[in-house]
Amino acid sequence: MSADAREWVWEHSSSRGAARLVLLSIADRVADDQCISWASLSSLAKRTRASVSTVREAVERLVLAGELEQLDDLVGPQRSTVYRLPLAAEAVIHARQEQQEDGDDAAVFGEPAAPAKLRLSALRRYGIRPREVPESPVRGRKPAVPETGRSRRKPAPRRTGHRHSDVPATGTQNRSEPDLNRRYSSSGAAVTSAAEWRVDSATHAWLRQQGHLDRLGEQGLQIADEKWRAYRADFKPRPADAWAADWKSWIAREHAPGRPNLHAVPGGKGSAVPDGMTRAEAHAAALLAALDEPTGTEG
Repeated sequence: MSADAREWVWEHSSSRGAARLVLLSIADRVADDQCISWASLSSLAKRTRASVSTVREAVERLVLAGELEQLDDLVGPQRSTVYRLPLAAEAVIHARQEQQEDGDDAAVFGEPAAPAKLRLSALRRYGIRPREVPESPVRGRKPAVPETGRSRRKPAPRRTGHRHSDVPATGTQNRSEPDLNRRYSSSGAAVTSAAEWRVDSATHAWLRQQGHLDRLGEQGLQIADEKWRAYRADFKPRPADAWAADWKSWIAREHAPGRPNLHAVPGGKGSAVPDGMTRAEAHAAALLAALDEPTGTEG
């Protein structure tokens, strides 16, 4: 029967190029007059000297042309794909009918049958058998997503998010909101301006422990604080911890009223590093102060 199938391909198939070679390779394995064959994509690629993707496209073109059928409910040797050449099978049947002197054999062969009406018993000898159908997901296990679920809907565009009806479009999540209205830095820490920053209880404790409150007095401390806020007014907002470290550095270098020589410069020889600051941070604070603030003797 493979010879009849190959002859039909040579004489009547409209396929060309790689598709014609693929169809000839499939016809070469036709088992009987039903024109059933089997092959895997890798074996077809090896026989036709084409790539697997080329073979796959050739099979799709042959199926669309009606010259090849892929029988998904059957499986061949080594779980290969089962094919049928319907037009070749029809030609073989007509040729057999013409050779018969009576019509008895016509009932045997009949018209080209659908895959469900094939003579499966005749195909088993070639290793072609029905494919094992897995248990229905409805009876076997609960499907992850029902057929009427969201998986069949058109997915929403990415990054659209979900907005509640009572949240205005100009809320705090609007990208066009000015940076001044954002109370958080890119790292997630709260930031504030120097004018808004307030001395907390920990900083007050530092003043007493380091003796700066006794050295400057309440009035001197207030004057030093006002000067610091005046010179830091144009600075960009910073986290509260950064302002506290900068404020401590300023206070540690501030002159005591009436005793201008009693002050320490962070990083200098014999000088004290403000509590809570490393020596590197004290150096940086001293450099910043030298660039954009007075020495402290002007007023």
